[in-house]
Amino acid sequence: MTPQLDVVSVVVSDMAASVAFYRRLGLVFPDGAEAEPHAEAVIGGGLRLALDTEATIASFTPGWQPPTGPGRSSLAFRCADPAEVDKLYAELVDAGYHGELPPWDAFWGQRYASLADPDGHGIDLYAPLPAE
Repeated sequence: MTPQLDVVSVVVSDMAASVAFYRRLGLVFPDGAEAEPHAEAVIGGGLRLALDTEATIASFTPGWQPPTGPGRSSLAFRCADPAEVDKLYAELVDAGYHGELPPWDAFWGQRYASLADPDGHGIDLYAPLPAE
């Protein structure tokens, strides 16, 4: 069997805050996931996003320390259209999440925006621009 990407894992410091953030992006976590040390949501094509608390990772990785600084990881969410990029970015920033780059029409043909989840992981929102 050829290995297949099955799970994207993100280490989080506060499970409840992270589950709330990703639910705002439309991911469906089981009820009670915010109180668990590990939570998963199906994100399309059977691929899953797994959230693990720092304590969970430290429990099986001796000497593990949370990374510091920017660039911990980045996830990109495709939106239905450019208006949804603008709307979702505004909703998340208005809810108190950190906006990195407000929506703009990128030269590569997408409406694009960047913000950060509660742990500083990069979250990109994008949608193809209409053909001219």
